[in-house]
Amino acid sequence: MKRFVLRWFVSAISIYVIASLFSGINLTGFSPALIAALILGIINTLIRPLLIFFTLPINILTLGLFTFVINGFVLKMTSILVDGFYVRGVWIAIIGAIFISIVNMLIGSVVGVKDD
Repeated sequence: MKRFVLRWFVSAISIYVIASLFSGINLTGFSPALIAALILGIINTLIRPLLIFFTLPINILTLGLFTFVINGFVLKMTSILVDGFYVRGVWIAIIGAIFISIVNMLIGSVVGVKDD
């Protein structure tokens, strides 16, 4: 449980940092970042594997680059579900998802959160 809370908090910080750096991603405070991190985690766990499975031929043809589009779609879907978290377009969502993953990895490595 402690590990889950730590990963959730690290994800929220990552979303908050990227929202302050990119003008196309907006947050109205830190609480929407917490909610967005939770929803993003749920969508990544439940829906993203299905999206990757059903787009496998496209993913193979693009040598895995279509995964960035899926990640952007998941981020955009999260912004639709969370009040106070706004992503202004598809390209911003794709770029934002890439940078959120990078910041999440960097903060997680400093804090000591490991992926399974």
